[in-house]
Amino acid sequence: MAELLRVTALSAGYGDLRVIRDVSLSLARAEALAVLGRNGVGKTTLVESLVGLTRRFAGTVALDGRDVSALPPEARVRAGIGWVPQSRGIFRSLTVRQNLTATARPGPWTLDRVHEMFPRLAERGGHMGDQLSGGEQQILAIGRALMLNPSVLLLDEPTEGLAPVIVDRLFAALGQLRQEGMALIVVEQHARGVLDLTDRAVILDRGRIVHEAPSAELRHDTAALDAHLGVASAALPRGAAAP
Repeated sequence: MAELLRVTALSAGYGDLRVIRDVSLSLARAEALAVLGRNGVGKTTLVESLVGLTRRFAGTVALDGRDVSALPPEARVRAGIGWVPQSRGIFRSLTVRQNLTATARPGPWTLDRVHEMFPRLAERGGHMGDQLSGGEQQILAIGRALMLNPSVLLLDEPTEGLAPVIVDRLFAALGQLRQEGMALIVVEQHARGVLDLTDRAVILDRGRIVHEAPSAELRHDTAALDAHLGVASAALPRGAAAP
C-alpha cells in the first residue's frame, strides 16, 4: 500500500517540556494503527503533535508526501488530517445537525452518508449537543470529523467512559470505516478491542516507541503486553480465563 503519513524523529511537547522523543512511524493508505501505552506516556501528545497543537522541537510530519510540520492546525485539517479529541470537543450549544455541518468540507462524506453510518445522529438531529449521552457525543465527534473529509482520522481514547455495549458498537463502526478505506490512528489504553481492529500497533513508554508489531501478533504476545501495558490477559480470546 502507498504511504500516506510519515513521522520522522519527532520530538514535541508543551512549553519547554519535551513529552515525546525521537518518534518515527508511518501509515499506509487504508491502514489502521493502534497507539498503546499506560497513562502519561505521551499518547495524547503524539496525536496532538500530528494535529499541530504542540511545540515541535525536532523532526517532521509529512502527509501524502507534503511536509506539514510547520503548518497550524487549521491548515493540517485542510491537508487531510481529521481529529477526534479525547474530550470529544462537540459544540454543546449547537444542535447535532449544526455540529455536523458547521465545519464540513466538500467530499464523499456528506450529511446523508454520516447519517447512514450513524442513524442515531439523524434521529437526534434537532437535539443540542449537551442533551446527548456520552456514547452519542462520541459518535457525533466522529461524524463531525468525517464531515471534514480527511484522508486520515486520528482518534484519542474513543472508548473512554463508555459502556461495554457502546464500545462494541463503536469498534464495529470503526471497522466499517477501515473496510471503506479510511486510514486510522487509534489511541487506546484497552488493548483487546483496538488490536482486533487495527493492522499494526506501537507501544509508547516515556515518550518513545518501545515496541512495534502487527496487531494480530501483539494480541497473542503476552510477554510484550505484560511488560509494557500490564495487560497480558488482553492477549487471550474473548471469554478465556487467565492462567
